[in-house]
Amino acid sequence: MNQTELLDQQIERLGFYAAALTICVGFPMLSLPLDIAGGNAAAHADRVLWLVDNRIPFVLAWLVQIVAMVTLTLVLMALLWASRATSLLRAGLALSLLASAFVVFIIPKFMAIWTVPLLAETVAQGREGYAMADALLLLLNVSAPASLFTSFDYLGFWLYSLYGLLAAGLLWKGKLAAKVCAAALWAYGVLYQLLLVSVIFGLIAAAQVEAYALGASALLLVPVFSAIFLFSSSR
Repeated sequence: MNQTELLDQQIERLGFYAAALTICVGFPMLSLPLDIAGGNAAAHADRVLWLVDNRIPFVLAWLVQIVAMVTLTLVLMALLWASRATSLLRAGLALSLLASAFVVFIIPKFMAIWTVPLLAETVAQGREGYAMADALLLLLNVSAPASLFTSFDYLGFWLYSLYGLLAAGLLWKGKLAAKVCAAALWAYGVLYQLLLVSVIFGLIAAAQVEAYALGASALLLVPVFSAIFLFSSSR
C-alpha cells in the first residue's frame, strides 16, 4: 500500500468514526437545553435569570453542539476527499466553503459557552458594565432570528448549502449510498437558497425562519448515514 492509499484509508476511517460520533451526540443534543423554554418569545429578564440558574446545562448543550459541528464537518470533508477524483477544482472550492462554514459556526458556539454566561451574570448582579452587557446579551440572543448570534449560524448553514451544491455533482458518480448522499446535499443546497431568497423578500415571517432552516438542515443527516455505509470497509 502506497502513501496515497494509506491516506485514503485513514481519511475514510476518520469519516466513519466521525459519522458514528455525530449520531451518538444526537441523543444528548435532544435532552440538553439550548435556551429558555419558549425561545424568542421569552422575556429578556426571564432569559437572563434562566441563563444564570442553568449555566452548566446551557454550556454543556453548546459544547455538544460544537462536537456535533466538528464531527459533521469531518464527515463532509471525508465524503469530499473520497470523491475528489471527479473534479479536483470543484472539490477544492467545496473544501474552501466547508472550511469557511467551520470558522463561521465555531464563533457563535464559542460565544455561547464563554461570552453569554458571563454577560448574563454581569446583568443579573448589576455589576460594572451592566448596560453594555445587557445590550450585548440582546445581540447574542440564541433564539432570535435576527440576532447577531443566529445570523452566524444561518451563514454557516448557507455555506454548507453551497458546499452541498458543489459536492453533489462529485458524489453522484459514486456508489448507491453516494448517490443518495448527493441527492440529499443537492436538495439541501436548493432549499436553502430558496429560504434565503424568501427571507430577503419577506416571504417568510421572522418567527418561521428557524422552523424552515431546521427542516431543511435535517437533510444533512443523510450524508452522515451514507458515510457509515461508504466507509464501513475502512474500519
